[in-house]
Amino acid sequence: MTVEEKLKNLYQLQTMLSEIDKIKTLRGELPLEVQDLEDEIEGLTTRIEKIQNEIVELKREVADRRASIESSNAAIARYKEQMDNVRNNREYDSLNKEIEFQSLDIELNQKKIREAEEAARAKAEETQRCTEQVTERRTDLDIKKSELEEIISETKAEEEKLRERAKNLEVQIEPRLLAAFKRIRRNSRNGLGIVYVQRDACGGCFNKIPPQRQLDIRMRKKIIVCEYCGRIMIDPELAGVEVDQPVEEKPKRRSSRVRKSESSSED
Repeated sequence: MTVEEKLKNLYQLQTMLSEIDKIKTLRGELPLEVQDLEDEIEGLTTRIEKIQNEIVELKREVADRRASIESSNAAIARYKEQMDNVRNNREYDSLNKEIEFQSLDIELNQKKIREAEEAARAKAEETQRCTEQVTERRTDLDIKKSELEEIISETKAEEEKLRERAKNLEVQIEPRLLAAFKRIRRNSRNGLGIVYVQRDACGGCFNKIPPQRQLDIRMRKKIIVCEYCGRIMIDPELAGVEVDQPVEEKPKRRSSRVRKSESSSED
């Protein structure tokens, strides 16, 4: 395969891939928006599960502390019964201290229960807010998915056709050249791996191309890349593109009045 044929195939491939890029552009930010919404819903769902587990733990703590209060009340009642049968002040003081300790333990448990119940209420409210957010996000997700599916359904057949043609064309291109072309495409912002000369400049980065290099491109004897952006260069005629040639401005003729003025000044 000649260099001319290689360049022609590359440019045809570039045209097909650019059409596919245009189809992707039609979808805009919808795929990213759908992905973001799905990630947000997943994050909110995970948070709801975590909060619900925390509420269960708080309720378990409340139940344990209430059981501890009942145990303390039973102990206080038992100590009070024993105080009726004390034989000396030492036993009385010891029982009194036990009652005081159990009373303090009851107060502490009651305080912890209030704190746990308040935390559980706050977490229940947070769960409600997160649930409402999930409902809203799912509604938005359904709308975005519907829009995306509509666009995809309109362009799917055309995109598949272009991809099939591009795949068949890639087989005809030398593997090393194809790999270089794809690498250039990945590194370029506009996805162009091969460009034609426009107004004596590179069609990708628009830097000026020396006349000798332009001649080499028109000769089609070897693969030439732009020394600035690295894109492969092709002759517009080979690419089948009509390029407007820059119009050279003709020097303006001086009026006879100006010439007479200049001649009189010289005299």
